[in-house]
Amino acid sequence: MNHTRNILLAVALLATGAPSSLFACAACYGRTDSPLATAMNFGILTLLGVVLCVLSVFLVGFVHMVRKGEAMHKEAEKRMEDLVL
Repeated sequence: MNHTRNILLAVALLATGAPSSLFACAACYGRTDSPLATAMNFGILTLLGVVLCVLSVFLVGFVHMVRKGEAMHKEAEKRMEDLVL
């Protein structure tokens, strides 16, 4: 118990003595013109692009299935009409 307390105290002392710039990235610290903030923005846009591509593939797949289902339903109705006549 005493050993753990000493380690936590040492970590707390080291953290309080560290420069404040180590605690925040450029975006959080307020420098929006830094290369880190620009790279982070490009990363966010890239992830949004990937998500939009995946969602659009699902949308196209669902639309294809609905159209295919409607076509099969119409064909089945036509065959039923041909059998009745």
